[in-house]
Amino acid sequence: MQMNATYTSLVAVGDSFTEGMSDRLPDGSYRGWADVLAGRMAAREPGFRYANLAVRGKLIAQIVDEQVDATAAMRPDVVTLVGGLNDTLRPKCDMVRVKDLLEEAVLRLAPACEQLVLMRSPGRQGPVLERFRPRMEELFAHIDTLAARHGALVVDLYGADVLGDRRMWDVDRLHLTGDGHRRVAEAVWQTLGYEPEDDWQAPLPPPVLPGWLTRRKADARFAREHLGPWIGRRLTGRSSGDGLPPKRPELLPFDPIKS
Repeated sequence: MQMNATYTSLVAVGDSFTEGMSDRLPDGSYRGWADVLAGRMAAREPGFRYANLAVRGKLIAQIVDEQVDATAAMRPDVVTLVGGLNDTLRPKCDMVRVKDLLEEAVLRLAPACEQLVLMRSPGRQGPVLERFRPRMEELFAHIDTLAARHGALVVDLYGADVLGDRRMWDVDRLHLTGDGHRRVAEAVWQTLGYEPEDDWQAPLPPPVLPGWLTRRKADARFAREHLGPWIGRRLTGRSSGDGLPPKRPELLPFDPIKS
């Protein structure tokens, strides 16, 4: 990691986490940590360019097939690659194949940019994480190995207690809130060598536990609006990102005022 870094371009690769769900803007689109990061980088570097190829629901094979070569062809200064977690949440997951595909992505991207950034994704506290924790940690160990081998940086979000706090997660319990995304942007910012502007790991105030009835209503809403549709997509082989294009497919100048 270099201090007082100067980068002129960024391409973000991945799934819903990098697309920006659930950091919703007034027009219904999503911002997310990558947009926030790009805005801050652009404010320091006139003519800064940014592309975001991430699309919600993508598995690592789709990321490799649809995003990696396009990113490498842009030859940006910085590439962020976050993928594979959707695979680990599937009932059946071939971890050998997931790790092989992630390595393929790194092999293509590392030589095509000045700095490749990988992440150990955050994990929300609760039974879902406990069920899939062994797969996630196997993936994260592989990420550490790839980073050491190919000179990539690793942003350890998984090790940040505050990002496991349930209040950092939206009602769908799968995506970070706007505050969570801004903390991730600060974490990547610091990892890239920029001077810290905030303490992204600062704990939240002690929680005020809602009453039993409020919790049950929240559980029912989650099951109806999010868990049920998610299970339905898994059973039918569909994805929330089917047919959706990336929000910034081209490496173009980015206006920090609008980020």
